[in-house]
Amino acid sequence: MGRTRGTWNTKGTWFAGAALAAVLALTGYAVFSGGDDGGDTPAKGPSASASGSASPGPTYAPPEDWTEPDQWSALPRGKRTDDRGSQVGFPKTTEGAVSMMVAANATDIEGEKTNTDEQLRIYHSYIGKADQSSENAEQIELQAQQSDKSLAKQMGVSPGQSLPAGAYVRNTVVGYKIIQKSDTEVSAWLLTRVVQKNGEMEKEKGSYTRTLAGAQWEGGDWKLTGDATARAQKDVQGQTQPRIVAPGDADFNSAGWTAIREAS
Repeated sequence: MGRTRGTWNTKGTWFAGAALAAVLALTGYAVFSGGDDGGDTPAKGPSASASGSASPGPTYAPPEDWTEPDQWSALPRGKRTDDRGSQVGFPKTTEGAVSMMVAANATDIEGEKTNTDEQLRIYHSYIGKADQSSENAEQIELQAQQSDKSLAKQMGVSPGQSLPAGAYVRNTVVGYKIIQKSDTEVSAWLLTRVVQKNGEMEKEKGSYTRTLAGAQWEGGDWKLTGDATARAQKDVQGQTQPRIVAPGDADFNSAGWTAIREAS
């Protein structure tokens, strides 16, 4: 089975595409990006503040030959949309927790919608109360504004201007692997597809990231928390992380990923 690696690996794309990674640096979210050749680079561990940004590793491109995933999941939707436009109200099940994680890692930056908009939306909609503070919100906003400046420069527009017509950066979770689960806490690896297009006539470029998430049942819904993520990081210490491979790659199955089917 042939396999090639892409060359898309820019700082601006990493900041914009990994919006959730920057948001959850405040709560210990661990992000890995790129291929499966041992070059993955983790973000720093749990911390009360963001002490640094994760860096992109080697990129990965899926093979031409399609291998059907062994495991598929149609995750439940949230029952409602909050005042920030985020899907919330997930069922108190393992799949409900994963569905919240997927929603919290779904970003779409295009037109007038900025990375700052998306990061603050995710922060207010999906982060547990214990991890929220005015200082954290301010730090996230400042970091997001810097990433928006980088993205604007990359796309040839001035900071504060809308992105060019047809330009976008999108995050979509395409697979997951459960680490631990209980009635009130779930942890999982997320496999995310990040794509960027710099304009209508430009070619779309993409990569994959592997992210560690921990969620707790709080106030009638699932929330991402630093405590749950810290426990997840301890649980996976010394273990081999699932390889960063796309659905359709034979290694997707051997890595233990479950593919996500769009819910009806």
